Amino acid sequence: MTRRLTQGNEAVFRGAIAAGANYYAGYPISPSTEILNIASGWAAEHPELRFLQAEDEIASANAVIGASLAGAKAFTATSGPGFTLMQEAIGYAQKVGVPSVFVDVQRVGPSTGMATMPAQGDIGQVKWGSAGDYTPIAFYPNSVEEAFRLTIDAFNAAEESRSPVILLSDTFIAHLNEVVDLDELVASIEVVPRAIPALGDFTDAPRFFAGVLMYEHGPMAGEPATADADEYLRQFYAAKHRHLEVAARYARYEHGWNVEADVLLICFGIVSRVAAPLRDEFALFRPIRIHPVLGDELREVCARYREVVVVEANDGQYADMVELAIHRQVKRVPLLGGRISLEAVREGVDRVLGGGPSEPPIPETPHERGPRATLGVG
Repeated sequence: MTRRLTQGNEAVFRGAIAAGANYYAGYPISPSTEILNIASGWAAEHPELRFLQAEDEIASANAVIGASLAGAKAFTATSGPGFTLMQEAIGYAQKVGVPSVFVDVQRVGPSTGMATMPAQGDIGQVKWGSAGDYTPIAFYPNSVEEAFRLTIDAFNAAEESRSPVILLSDTFIAHLNEVVDLDELVASIEVVPRAIPALGDFTDAPRFFAGVLMYEHGPMAGEPATADADEYLRQFYAAKHRHLEVAARYARYEHGWNVEADVLLICFGIVSRVAAPLRDEFALFRPIRIHPVLGDELREVCARYREVVVVEANDGQYADMVELAIHRQVKRVPLLGGRISLEAVREGVDRVLGGGPSEPPIPETPHERGPRATLGVG
């Protein structure tokens, strides 16, 4: 057993290796760059891991897809702006069924935003970032050990669902250091092997990867189906039901703290760690599988509480999904601008439970130069 101080980004990489990953393509972008750096060093000493530092995030995503089609367990890591650039490739991978893992270490956005500050602003982008309809699977850890475990879950779910799976993180989780024994954890994991053949392998059931809808079965297999709604329905619902069936095996969540309280706080990722000192006053629901939304679980748990407050580092993206799931209005505490602190959580929860607005008081523009506003990290 080897207990040692391990960073969240390192745990993600080591989880990928434990899951059998043998291809990484990426482009440096804070706060995910450590994953690329570690992958580069690992590949130099372990040639079974193929490594590519691509010219940008678009190339990285397409390289991951190509490697997976060639039979590799492939992954990449990026942050919000890079994840945006990858969306067309992710949508293509969803359509044609490409097992792969995309790690998104979130920071304040949109676009370049606050490059080193934490946020949770890509919850909606995971679900609606690409064109059309699809059913993504996404996980979100709140510790170093969980980052390791959920990376393995992401690879396993990708193989089972034949789709790109998203592992969400944030600046604080990515750069969090905790003492863990990942070697011991490796002994207890189960890894789902690649089941579908590589694109170059001859089989009696060929796969089609054209840029347009193709017939997959029957006498017209391999021909364009761009004007056949029936074929689209067959393919769309087959993928949706497969993804939902796989997601049901990973219905990960935490319900705890003071479960007998009147108020339930819903938070995830680093926010659930920051808010933990409030455990004596409130109950907690922490979704670990972010997508598909944990509808049945949310409805069952939320029904027990007088008030439901969603605390998240965005402007209510997950709160919208909770309201749709439970058919009930929730209160919202947005933590924006990288200010993820216990003080901000406490002030926000008190404000909305007292009948105040979800928006925090907005400071006036200063009239002279002064110190920058504190972000708060605890």
